[in-house]
Amino acid sequence: MIPLRSSERVRNSTPVIIFLIAANALIFFYQLSLGRLLPTFVARWGIVPDLVSQNLWSLLTSMFLHGGWLHLLGNMIFLWAFGRNIEDRLGSRNFFCFYILCGLAAAVIHVAVNPYSRIPTIGASGAIAGVMGAFLIKFPRADIDALFWLIFVWRMSIPAPYFLIYWFALQFFNGLGSISEIDYTGGGVAWFAHVGGFLAGMGLIRLFKESRPPVRAWYED
Repeated sequence: MIPLRSSERVRNSTPVIIFLIAANALIFFYQLSLGRLLPTFVARWGIVPDLVSQNLWSLLTSMFLHGGWLHLLGNMIFLWAFGRNIEDRLGSRNFFCFYILCGLAAAVIHVAVNPYSRIPTIGASGAIAGVMGAFLIKFPRADIDALFWLIFVWRMSIPAPYFLIYWFALQFFNGLGSISEIDYTGGGVAWFAHVGGFLAGMGLIRLFKESRPPVRAWYED
């Protein structure tokens, strides 16, 4: 499933979403320019759980690195589809703080689940999962316009809770299945970073005051 947009109206500009997409894209282009130095760069700025105490900044910097075009594009599409409504509701400053906190929470959960791994972990997925968790809390009646594919590709609108809960269940059960496969030598998807980010977003969003109240669907005399 590829989310395209939500049914909720975005009433204001969303400069933080634009900034995050631009920053992630520019850093990825820089990664492409590194050639044989890229593995060293990723090891330095990505999260290496077994060594994270020696490089706490990696909990932050890792969320601006990506492992390939599909990784980058997928994350940015999800950020665009769900993030604009959250930034619109919280305001740009609050949204940026919320996004960073979700990314840090996701990183901490990943380290806690894989404490001895020496495989660098990169990507904005944990922070974006937090945005998705917040969307579930703030817009439970929204619909998501999405692309689906099996043999054919088709476009349809589904309730946001169905989309988000299905996505979360995939991350959770894939994470459980990966526990027995962890050998601390191979790469893969940081499933529990997604799970942790999503749950963090659901919780943290309740702590942030809305700078822009929701639009009412009725009028009062």
